[in-house]
Amino acid sequence: MAAGLNFSLTGIPYWNTDIGGFFLSHYPERNNNRAYKELYVRWLQYGTFCPMMRSHGTDGPREIYQFGNKGTWAYDAIEKFINLRYRLLPYIYSTSWDVTANSSSMIRALVMDFADDKNALDINDEYMFGKSLLVCPVTDPMYVEVEKKGSHYIGVTEDFSVIKSRAVYLPENTKWIDFWTGKTYDGGQTIQAKAAIDVMPLYVKVGSVLPMGPFVQYANEKNSTPIEIRIYPGADGEFTLYDDEKDNYNYEKGLFSTIKFSWNDETKSLTIGKRQGAFPKMIKKCQFNIIVVDDTNGNGMETIPKAKTKTIIYKGKELVLKMN
Repeated sequence: MAAGLNFSLTGIPYWNTDIGGFFLSHYPERNNNRAYKELYVRWLQYGTFCPMMRSHGTDGPREIYQFGNKGTWAYDAIEKFINLRYRLLPYIYSTSWDVTANSSSMIRALVMDFADDKNALDINDEYMFGKSLLVCPVTDPMYVEVEKKGSHYIGVTEDFSVIKSRAVYLPENTKWIDFWTGKTYDGGQTIQAKAAIDVMPLYVKVGSVLPMGPFVQYANEKNSTPIEIRIYPGADGEFTLYDDEKDNYNYEKGLFSTIKFSWNDETKSLTIGKRQGAFPKMIKKCQFNIIVVDDTNGNGMETIPKAKTKTIIYKGKELVLKMN
């Protein structure tokens, strides 16, 4: 993690790891080794929030079904975060455009956004993914008892009866909303964040407008709509949603579109700006399912119930929506 953050600080925004490690010589039985399964699950959760997400190595296959069947802890945790990565594609693609258009970065050491917070300056196991998501990977085994035999690591037993936690520092001068529960926390404190095997601590900065796409099996399985627009109240905020043809360089010729979302926390209103730009085969009518997240309706993976959403059809003209 520290290497990736330093890499980004040098001005190179795209970085990743071989999820699961390239060589598995320290883990006999490879995918059947409980210790390796827990390591792989946590590594994949971290990889979900890297510029590129790639499971790769020379030892042992890495397909999801190699780690168990649906209903087993490793399989279900892996599936959950693969789905989350796909759902976050509108956010990730727009953040990538921000890199190109505004010299931004995707993984951000906390010093980049919280330079006045002395407690955040030397943290190297948390970071921002884009400007909205605080990512706190789990790097130590929690649920598998690991025994070392020579240079080998063996998963002896597993116990999921008690949910374990990891310490998380929340940067000051803002509040944070737990992505999984919708609960709000004050910044400037260290909390003990629950980290079940299928949960990596993840927090959203208040004022964030977070676009999430549908569940898909591959990036272009469906078109760019509907998009769930999640608003995390507590401060004003904005987000620019970017789109283009996705498979060529025509964006360099100006063939792309942007839509700016602006949240006014005092009036609880969302302004969806006029669409700027166009490209061939652009969807001119977009369905946006808008939700103001709180601790009664938020669950990071499940689709928000329709009763909690406001659905609109956006045709490219400015809209102002009251979300009281």
